[in-house]
Amino acid sequence: MTENSQATERPLGEILVGTGLLSRDQLSIALMEQNRRHEPLGRLLVHLGFVSEAVLREALSEFHGKQSVDLASAVADPDALALVPLDLAKRHHVFPLYLRRGENVLVVAIADIHDVVALDKLRNQLPEGIRVDTLIAGESEIARAIDQVYGHELSIDGILNEIETGEIDYRSLAVVTDEYSQPVVRLVDALLTDAVMREASDIHFEPEAGFLRIRYRLDGLLRQIRVLHKSYWAAIAVRIKVMAGMNIAENRAPQDGRISLTINGRPVDFRVSAQPTLHGENLVLRVLDRQKGIVPLDGLGLSEQQLDLLKLMIARPDGLILVTGPTGSGKTTTLYSILSHINSEGLNIMTLEDPVEYPMAMIRQTSVTDAAKLDFANGVRSILRQDPDVILVGEIRDSDTAEMAFRAAMTGHQVYSTLHTNSAVGAIPRLLDIGMLPDIVAGNIIGVVAQRLLRRLCPHCREETPAEAWELRLLGLQPERDATGLFRARGCEHCDYQGYRGRMAIMEVMRMDSDLDELVVRRASLREIRTAARSKGFRSLAEDGMRRVLDGETSLDELARVVDLTERMT
Repeated sequence: MTENSQATERPLGEILVGTGLLSRDQLSIALMEQNRRHEPLGRLLVHLGFVSEAVLREALSEFHGKQSVDLASAVADPDALALVPLDLAKRHHVFPLYLRRGENVLVVAIADIHDVVALDKLRNQLPEGIRVDTLIAGESEIARAIDQVYGHELSIDGILNEIETGEIDYRSLAVVTDEYSQPVVRLVDALLTDAVMREASDIHFEPEAGFLRIRYRLDGLLRQIRVLHKSYWAAIAVRIKVMAGMNIAENRAPQDGRISLTINGRPVDFRVSAQPTLHGENLVLRVLDRQKGIVPLDGLGLSEQQLDLLKLMIARPDGLILVTGPTGSGKTTTLYSILSHINSEGLNIMTLEDPVEYPMAMIRQTSVTDAAKLDFANGVRSILRQDPDVILVGEIRDSDTAEMAFRAAMTGHQVYSTLHTNSAVGAIPRLLDIGMLPDIVAGNIIGVVAQRLLRRLCPHCREETPAEAWELRLLGLQPERDATGLFRARGCEHCDYQGYRGRMAIMEVMRMDSDLDELVVRRASLREIRTAARSKGFRSLAEDGMRRVLDGETSLDELARVVDLTERMT
């Protein structure tokens, strides 16, 4: 680790002393050694054992106002490595990390961001039009990364070819020192990187009788990506379990773990689940990309009326706001968007999650786990002693959790939670079904949001065709006077010939008021509650989806796949 000049070395020492990471005596010793050996202060502090390279890296990052990178958890981009020759990387302590392709920027890790010679040599080596951006890393970290990665095949096809021509010693994967000498280590890294770049939400490793199937969940649907020989699976499973901190000797009981990596310059976590099956352990990795996890409230795709209604609900200081929908419908994203919107120094926001998916600044997040013997009901009871203003309960699963959530809402707290129901109106009978009294439910629910995720039509290849008469009737239009065209999926290279790229949420927002509370108290039917809500402007999921279809954002086929439209045809 180096610094640029004597002028910058003194403040660096003061930073370390000021944070308590270095004593005055240690700094004096390092400065004496520097006068004698004429080496940069940072390198001497590491050599003397006064600070670790990781600590120094973070101090330099703060001092220079430049982001740092931990190369031990970073996954290299083969395209970036191809741009920087090995001898240049070694001579100037530069490690290529990834390409920001849309901007033509090569991001490199460097020990001294003021090393003008190294940066000039690097720019001269690159093709015209590619600019350089730097992150701070330690000298020895860079040297280790260069030795580990250069000279090895990093593409999926190349690694598979390497595996086919050699034997895999999967038993050594748990203790191997030179990881990249094992092609399976690189294969797992390449698959994880590929899934993140394709914006997959889950990765499935599924062993069958004679082969291993690898599938990604892309835009809500599973797609088969690779089929490998069954003999690869033992080594791949061991590698993933080692990375996730799981017991590699246990393959007959379910296990959970977590992997944290830096891919394309951003932190990505993977929640790993192992499930024994007939043909071996089935592994599923949920991709938790923090950069995508928190969406601004006005970026959720709500109509102007819905957004105003949601903001009105959020403004109420106490009560319960529920977000409902099936697994994978984006409930957590919506809740995080709301918490991010209200997050401030004046509020104490505390959460109970199973597990914590996206860390958020200033929010006290607690993971509900069997190991900690903490469930949602006991967690809420404990949180109420922490002087909270806002509480997020990951899910209301039973009467105990529901009772504690309502107790918190009745004692002046704003409470958010999720519930598995098919509609916003359906949340009321669901709460009564798990044992809540109508008198408690009424008056303490601020509102309910129900949502689904629809695939978005690819803007590059969607095609408009005249709508048929039955489609117009389904959309609530008159075929005789409302002739219009609807956009449909086609497929092109931009969307991998699927016709869709990305997803969006459709929502129904029901704000509770005194009239609806009265219906809840007298146990009114779903039809009565829905009719009363509609008279106040409530619009269903199907109607919100119709808006998206008519705007050309999605297709009628996609809406029918996600939402029941049969009632509109009767």
